[in-house]
Amino acid sequence: MLELNFVNWLLALLPVLSVLFLMVGLGWGGSRAGSAGFITALVLSLTVFGGNAPLVAVAVGKSILLAADVLYIVWMALFFYNVTNESGSVALIGRSLPRLTSDRAAQSLLISWVFVSLLQGVGGFGVPVAVVAPLLVGLGYTATQSVIMASLGHGWAVTFGSLGTSFVALTAVTGLPGSALAHDAALILGMACLISGALVAYVSAGWSGLLRSIPMLIVVGAVMGVTQWWMATKGLWTLGSTSGALAGAVVGVIYVLSPLHASRAKNVSSPGEDRSRGIVLALAAYVILLVMAFSANLIEPLEELVDSVRIEIEFPAVATAFAWQVPAESGRVISVFGHAGAILFYAGLLAFLLYRQAGYYESPTVWRDIWAKVRRSALKSTISILALVAMAALMTHAGMTQIIARGISETFSADVYPLFAPFIGALGAFMTGSNTNSNVVFGALQQETANLLVLSVPIVLAGQTAGASLGSVLAPAKIIVGCSTVGLGGQEGPVIRRMLLLGLIPVAFVAFATFVRLSGA
Repeated sequence: MLELNFVNWLLALLPVLSVLFLMVGLGWGGSRAGSAGFITALVLSLTVFGGNAPLVAVAVGKSILLAADVLYIVWMALFFYNVTNESGSVALIGRSLPRLTSDRAAQSLLISWVFVSLLQGVGGFGVPVAVVAPLLVGLGYTATQSVIMASLGHGWAVTFGSLGTSFVALTAVTGLPGSALAHDAALILGMACLISGALVAYVSAGWSGLLRSIPMLIVVGAVMGVTQWWMATKGLWTLGSTSGALAGAVVGVIYVLSPLHASRAKNVSSPGEDRSRGIVLALAAYVILLVMAFSANLIEPLEELVDSVRIEIEFPAVATAFAWQVPAESGRVISVFGHAGAILFYAGLLAFLLYRQAGYYESPTVWRDIWAKVRRSALKSTISILALVAMAALMTHAGMTQIIARGISETFSADVYPLFAPFIGALGAFMTGSNTNSNVVFGALQQETANLLVLSVPIVLAGQTAGASLGSVLAPAKIIVGCSTVGLGGQEGPVIRRMLLLGLIPVAFVAFATFVRLSGA
């Protein structure tokens, strides 16, 4: 193994630093910065770290499979979201929830905690804030309040949102099964759910609104957190946030209509509007998704059928000139018809046929329009994820990740590091704009550091992805998207400053929870 000294440690870290500098310092997008990071890792692996052509080929080959596993979900999640959005279902749900109560804090929780988390569950990628912020402005909140509430409210739901894209990326880069990582990640994020809701209530109605909302926060937050944890630990992590938010929506509606909540709205219907039928159809797509996902995962004959076609490639062992070795192994196995991405496509297709039959689509070219929007939204993310996954794979195969981890482990003690792990994840998400990207860039590093410090790897990785989940909503790229939908284009600075002050609270909570969890492990 190459000697560990400051120069080698800094060179090993250079690809990551270059990505962060280009994105934050120069304002490059993820696709350009990720490509630059990959080229940097390639040059360093071949020159400084003793790599060779076979090692590069194996690393890139594995990275293509890893990226495909993630991108399958990304593309199909965007397809599913656009199917529902083009039908008007998303807007109908968003308009209906505030009519249930006149309490401002309760309205904000239903929209910018529960509903925005549901959107994150099936869409993500900046969609939740873009959809919810204008709805909040229409309810009378300021543009700044709207962006902040919509952003902070769904931070807890990012890791298991977008049909588990970020969690799948974490399992891919660490090589650990989801069953080993789900418990601690879902446990910590479930607790963070309460903090996210509390921040929404505070921004909406101040301290009085927060205090008034405590019963609702406890009841709805517990339901969402426990449901997400249960789904994740049962192997259904792709539906963690979706199920949690749907359960929260049901319980939230029951709560605001119950005697426990005094400020119920008098008029919940608009003249001439058959809202009950509309809401049933609006929610139908999500019900279809849940039924299909449960069936594919719990009905054994069906699971065997959809998993019968799999892409699996064996890669040979490789080594650097400094004797860093990677054993022969198979790459990421992809089930073509049983993958979470495939299930998203089936559900989206059935929902599309249902909404078209119901007359919800006005344009005769809606199918083409939906895919055009998917391509526009996913293209840059595709290049970014491909480049960053390839960079991370090269760094791991050339021993660069291990050198970085050794340097960190010799700097921080096992007692202190748990407090820093979530902030590393949050920093990666803040810089790259993505929980997924943070897990790709830092997942293997956190794993290796935990091993060297003899810490529980699942708990450290839970801190990584939970910190990244909450940190991703603070990313300037996402805040800019939200600001652009409420007329704050070019005025993002004050929003970002206030967001950082509030958004670091749940990250600090996650750091403390990770520390406590490791202390008791």
